[in-house]
Amino acid sequence: MQRELQLQVSPETAHDALLLRDHIAKHTRTDKKEIRHVEILKRSIDARRRKVKINLMVRLFINEEPVTPQIDLPHYKDVSRAEEVIIIGAGPAGLFAALKLIECGLRPIILERGKNVRERRRDLAAITKLHLVNEDSNYCFGEGGAGTYSDGKLYTRSKKRGDVNRILNLLIAHGAKKEIAVDAHPHIGTNKLPKIIQAIRETILQYGGKVLFNTRVTDLLIKNNEIFGVETNQNDTIKAKKVILATGHSARDIFELLHKKEILLEAKPFALGVRVEHSQELIDQIQYHCATRGEFLPPAPYSVVKQVNNRGVYSFCMCPGGVIAPCATAPGEVVTNGWSPSRRDQPTSNSGIVVSLNLKDFAPYEKYGPLSGVAFQKEIEQKAWQLAGETQKVPAQRLVDFTRGISSSDIPKTSYQPGTTSVELGSVLPGFIYKTLQQGFKLFDDSMKGYLTNEAVVHAPESRTSSPVRIPRDRNTLEHLQIKGLYPCGEGAGYAGGIISAAIDGEKCAEQVKVSLQTR
Repeated sequence: MQRELQLQVSPETAHDALLLRDHIAKHTRTDKKEIRHVEILKRSIDARRRKVKINLMVRLFINEEPVTPQIDLPHYKDVSRAEEVIIIGAGPAGLFAALKLIECGLRPIILERGKNVRERRRDLAAITKLHLVNEDSNYCFGEGGAGTYSDGKLYTRSKKRGDVNRILNLLIAHGAKKEIAVDAHPHIGTNKLPKIIQAIRETILQYGGKVLFNTRVTDLLIKNNEIFGVETNQNDTIKAKKVILATGHSARDIFELLHKKEILLEAKPFALGVRVEHSQELIDQIQYHCATRGEFLPPAPYSVVKQVNNRGVYSFCMCPGGVIAPCATAPGEVVTNGWSPSRRDQPTSNSGIVVSLNLKDFAPYEKYGPLSGVAFQKEIEQKAWQLAGETQKVPAQRLVDFTRGISSSDIPKTSYQPGTTSVELGSVLPGFIYKTLQQGFKLFDDSMKGYLTNEAVVHAPESRTSSPVRIPRDRNTLEHLQIKGLYPCGEGAGYAGGIISAAIDGEKCAEQVKVSLQTR
């Protein structure tokens, strides 16, 4: 007999299979000898009270041997001779669009401006050690997209958009740990995700798809408002009747190309702010209400949302046991982001703390039309680069000094490897963002006593939270409103925010491509 059960236990009990079985036997008044196996279906942490508890949903196998379900790939067939569909970008939207196209019997041709996951590492090291930014291969561009070397967080609130479990199972089938389907806030880790991305690429190639690296799209071939192919930096013309545009939130050259060709796009609100680093020990103490975390709890995350003068101020991409990374995509700019390894075992934690923006904030840049948000974003990043001595060092300030508007006489060593430069960050950020963040940090301390400490360091800017542009598409067909056969997709087009939602959107676009080809 099988039985599902929800329960709340101590971290130690959740960690130890024998203790858990004993607890369940007592709780259900079942002879523990009859409980052959306990399968954990869902797991989350409840740290709202002094004693931290673990919420579990489990399946009991009573007088029955467990059967572990095998997670396999869908039934793919060889598509090497099938109709070709171009996918621009090999991030989660592009890769999962490719897998779905194969499932639909179509051949994906992925064009990725950057390098494969292995070769990308050299360019990431060059940013950190030599302050050199490769515009085509960096933390944002390259196989797997921004998520590959920016943590691999899989949590999404967008469960209504599609089948989250399907995406998780595809990741598991390609090598991810099965726990990602169990944990409330699943996470793969920057050290683990590259192998999974490589396995996805191998599946695409195995079934007849094609992946071209170092291939940047330089033009879209359009006639009578219908796309028929692309041109690339390799002096190639690649033709196809359907093109999925999945370039990510930082592909400014693509936004500029669309604008130059008078293809409809629009400015989109996003959020911008800073990235703050604390010791992980302090965050553990605040969140778990204890002197030390102990061995049975993971490094504590946090999530805070406040309102300051009708603007949202909130934590973004919080990385427990993680580091801050240099994420510029062009020379002459400084951009921060954060990531954690799979074990989240670094001594520091970091989070973006950002302010929600609206289109009125871009009014001084109205001459850029739909690229006004891009211009706003770019100006701040370039100012940060200048104030950091025209290097990839990041302007930084101690947290209490930041809230008081005074320069820090020194900056403690942080996880940001290119280094820091002490700067009063009011000279980097627009005044309204700076003042909103100052108030926001004080409100954060009301919710997390001890958060506002001068041992914490603020790095600026955190500016690539989401795309500053939306590429409008039909709600039903997902085709561009103006260009037939063009499918704006994922985070860069303004329709996703993270790995899972981007992957779901990629699948949806692929499905609509199939529908369109069947009905033409």
